[in-house]
Amino acid sequence: MLEVKGLYTGYGGIDVIHGIDVTVGTGEIVALVGANGAGKSTLVKTISGLLAPRAGEILFEGRRIDRLSPRARVLLGIAQVPEGRQVFAGMTVEENLRLGAYAYLRRLTDAQVRERIAEVCDRFPVLLERLDEPVANLSGGQQQMLVIARGLMAKPRLLVLDEPSLGLAPVLVSEIFRLIAGLGAQGLSIVLSEQNAKLSLAIADRAYVIEMGRVALSGTGKQLLGMAEVAERYLGVGHAVGVADAPRHAQLVARLKEIFAA
Repeated sequence: MLEVKGLYTGYGGIDVIHGIDVTVGTGEIVALVGANGAGKSTLVKTISGLLAPRAGEILFEGRRIDRLSPRARVLLGIAQVPEGRQVFAGMTVEENLRLGAYAYLRRLTDAQVRERIAEVCDRFPVLLERLDEPVANLSGGQQQMLVIARGLMAKPRLLVLDEPSLGLAPVLVSEIFRLIAGLGAQGLSIVLSEQNAKLSLAIADRAYVIEMGRVALSGTGKQLLGMAEVAERYLGVGHAVGVADAPRHAQLVARLKEIFAA
C-alpha cells in the first residue's frame, strides 16, 4: 500500500531522515520505534505531506505522491493523527469531529456528516455522549480518543499515528493501544510512530527501529521483541537478554500478549 524509497528530508537545509526505506502492506500495523529525536515524527510528517522530501519517493497504492499536497493525500485515503493531540479546546467535540471531514465537506450533506460522526463514535461511546461539550472539558485520554476519531472522519485507508500515548497515564496508554490494535484487526492500515516500544511491537505486524534518521533494525513485531539489542535499548530488559534475563524477557512478551488478547 505505502512505499517509502530512499527518503531524505529535514529542516532548514539539514537532513534529519537519511535514505530511509519503509513499506506498509494493506491491513498491516507498521510501528516506527526509537528514541525521542530519532526522526520518527519527521518521517510521518513527510508521508502526510507536511514536509517535502529532498530526495527519494513516496508511493501510495502504486502512485507517486511525494509532490502532492496534504489535502490531496487525505483525498487519496491518508490521514494523520498529530503528536500532542492538537485539539481545538474552545470548540465542541462535534465541531472537532467535523473538521476531520473538512476536505470532504463540499461533497457531503449535513446528514451524511452526522452519519459519519455516529459511525466513528461507535468506537468511542464517551464522545457520542459529549458531542455538545467543549473539548476543554475532556480528560487527556478522551482528547486522544477524539483526535483518533477525528482522523477516522476522513475514512482513511492508511492512518498515520504520531505518538498517540504521549502524556497519558499508564492505564489510558493500554486503552489507546487496545483501540489501535482493534482498528488494525478491522483491516485498517496503520503507521504507528511511538516511543513506547513495548506496546508498539506487541501489536505491530512489522516494525522499524529508527536511529539518527536511519533504519537500524526491521522485522516483525515478535522478532524485534525477542532481539537482545532491542530489549536492551528500548524495552528496559537488563544489559542484554542472556541466561539470567531470559525468564524476565519471556514474562514481558507473555504479558504483552495477554494485554492485547483481552
